[in-house]
Amino acid sequence: MSGAFARLATVRRAALVMALLCASVIATEIRANEVAVLDWRQALMDTDQAQRSLDQLKSRLSDQQRQVRALADEVQSLQKRLERDGDTMSDAERQALVSELRDKGSRFQRQRGRLEQARDEQEQAFLEQARPKLDRAIKQVVEHHNIDVLVDRDSVIYAGESLDMTREVTSTFNSLN
Repeated sequence: MSGAFARLATVRRAALVMALLCASVIATEIRANEVAVLDWRQALMDTDQAQRSLDQLKSRLSDQQRQVRALADEVQSLQKRLERDGDTMSDAERQALVSELRDKGSRFQRQRGRLEQARDEQEQAFLEQARPKLDRAIKQVVEHHNIDVLVDRDSVIYAGESLDMTREVTSTFNSLN
């Protein structure tokens, strides 16, 4: 998890540097004719292809999700039982219940971890597969609007709706073969 945060921090720093460079270029005499913003993640996740991929993932993992939910419910039930009846149980009963709770809690953690890993792998595979098409869609929108500078929307403090190309990139992506 810390690796993901480190990568996110690095990406944000790079985006900030890029935004500052863009701002300095715009402020000089070499002015960009057209500046726009794009939330590429949103543009990609709103595509028909992403929705199909998410639906396939949900379908493929639905049994595992049900198992994880059922195990979570069992763990919660055992915890409630221990809290409710723990004081009146014999030591042997309490130890058996605690042991069962630990076992099911461990199984829940492992299964949830596998499920999250499968989701992450599927998402990464989709991103790698869809990236060239996203790049083509972005290029078409940039050329159509004669955009000189396209900035990640997360790097911008304020941008009017007319500068946001996210929906158009999604639409262009959906129209590409």
